[in-house]
Amino acid sequence: MKQYLELCQRIVDEGVWVENKRTGTRCLTVINAELEYDVANNKFPMITTRKSYYKAAIAELLGYLRGYSSAAQFRDIGCMTWDANANDNQAWLNNPNRKGDDDMGRVYGVQARDWKRPDGTPLDQLKKVIDNLKNGIDDRGEIVTFFNPGEFDLGCLRPCMHTHTFSLLGDTLYLTSYQRSCDVPLGLNFNQIQCFVLLALVAQITGHKAGKAYHKIVNAHIYENQLELMRDVQLKREPFESPTLTINPDIKSLEDIETWVTRDDFEVHGYQCHDAIKYPFSV
Repeated sequence: MKQYLELCQRIVDEGVWVENKRTGTRCLTVINAELEYDVANNKFPMITTRKSYYKAAIAELLGYLRGYSSAAQFRDIGCMTWDANANDNQAWLNNPNRKGDDDMGRVYGVQARDWKRPDGTPLDQLKKVIDNLKNGIDDRGEIVTFFNPGEFDLGCLRPCMHTHTFSLLGDTLYLTSYQRSCDVPLGLNFNQIQCFVLLALVAQITGHKAGKAYHKIVNAHIYENQLELMRDVQLKREPFESPTLTINPDIKSLEDIETWVTRDDFEVHGYQCHDAIKYPFSV
């Protein structure tokens, strides 16, 4: 919580106003933020200065790992976050590549599980990484990236948190995640939960200890219509201790994640928080 609140305060104190053409709403912005999450000691990074809902964030991560391309698929597993970008984003609605209601196109998990080689054959980035790590291999390229500039016009949104690099030192697994853009009041809570869970989950199915997850953000911002709530409400609150996370130990393979795992296989313990804050979301 300390590093999260320090970033929020830094944006309030040092941020520069930037016009955002996509949303039409100005952002108070800083460049370069670095956070880390102690997965080894199970300090689960849920926000405590407002009520946070972790299961939707985990459900979204599961959808990415399965390569989902439809907001309906995400809704089915308990995540509504793609409804707006799939169905209310005017640029995507006008895009001839959109296949109809709920279609997200070739975004996020589609790229992770079905990257297209020049000859059109698929490349499953995630399976390559999992297979290597299971065999104790770190080729210094254990990378899963959703960032495919050649196919931006085939999806409803460019990826924000776009690349995950796994590093194996002995029997300890680390994760470094890169994010080009972050809506700090709303999106960061999802993002930091997903970094933590991704490392914990991959460590579990590949038979390694989890170390730390490192989260690097290029453009961290607070939208103008969120600023008052952040400055005058959330930043005035004292944080509580971090909760812990339990993952179902029966999850042992990528196939398990693809087939039967749900958000209910993840449980948070000892979570204390302040009242919810309803931040506006800019599409």
